[in-house]
Amino acid sequence: MKKLLFICCVALMGMAQVAHAWTSYNYVEPEQLKGWLEASKPMLIVDIQEKKDFVVHHIRGSLETNAYPVKSDHDRQTIDPALKLCDANHYEAVVVVCPRGKGGAKRAYGYLAKNGVTEGKLYILTGGMGGWPYGDWVDGK
Repeated sequence: MKKLLFICCVALMGMAQVAHAWTSYNYVEPEQLKGWLEASKPMLIVDIQEKKDFVVHHIRGSLETNAYPVKSDHDRQTIDPALKLCDANHYEAVVVVCPRGKGGAKRAYGYLAKNGVTEGKLYILTGGMGGWPYGDWVDGK
């Protein structure tokens, strides 16, 4: 009986990992985001870069959260101001920006979605700040 229970638990954990790997995310390409910025689309840009990176370069108007790598409860809690802004405003898009647009961005996206941000409005910037080619939209040192 214990062996069967153990096998079931292992199988469930494996299925959870597979489901997580198949989770789909909405992405926005740099060129499209630049177009949204130029058109003044109502959106919130949630920048999760570490403070030292945010200070050097971030997209103008971004909300600094310093949540990267978004692995701990403390990291996730630094995204909470974005949730409050989403509740108080009618954004057409919420864009997560991280160093490279990978794991940290996916974890932030998941946290925002889990806490009420409509996934149809939620995006990850493809390539993150490392892939952002538009210097005229960058603030920093």
